[in-house]
Amino acid sequence: MSMQRSEAIQELIKKARIVSFESWRSTHPAPAIVLFQAADDQARYLTDDDLNQIQTLAPETATLIPVAQQLRDRVTEIVDEARSQVLTRFPTITQPGGSLYPPERADACWRDFWHFLRCITYGIAGQHAHYTSPEGLTAMKLLYQTLNVPLDAMIVGLEGIKAASLKRIDSHPSALLAPYFEHLITEMSRFRDTAPPPTLSAS
Repeated sequence: MSMQRSEAIQELIKKARIVSFESWRSTHPAPAIVLFQAADDQARYLTDDDLNQIQTLAPETATLIPVAQQLRDRVTEIVDEARSQVLTRFPTITQPGGSLYPPERADACWRDFWHFLRCITYGIAGQHAHYTSPEGLTAMKLLYQTLNVPLDAMIVGLEGIKAASLKRIDSHPSALLAPYFEHLITEMSRFRDTAPPPTLSAS
């Protein structure tokens, strides 16, 4: 990979931020948004301390915080289940010639699943079903196209994350929680509707 292409990809990675908290100012005080933003900046799930503070700062939008905690605590098994669904649907995808070969590409895909659920839990904790950043998703679309990420497999993975998550939550109806997952599925499905980006120079 040329230095120019590598630098362009690194720039897209920096911009490919799924979540935006800009519209949350009408429902959450600034200190609460700082907690969400700090977690996103550090690419981590909200801690129990974060969630307790958010519940104190914005109690009227805190009823789903226990759900965010449960999903965070079960992320490994949720991602494992989603990965199994991808491998069942696309049995040769990680084999030589498959779009998630070599193993480093597959590992990057499974890490994305971990981050997808992370972002979804932000939306759930803040009770904002529309939590994505248009600019961040545009960069993510370009990044996926540039790296030839198999979008169909990623959508299957997201559907798997949704199914694995919802069946683990019995404290709230699935109909209440499903929109947080479906929002990201819908937004990423739109990646199919756009033309591929200009080819990055290999020189």
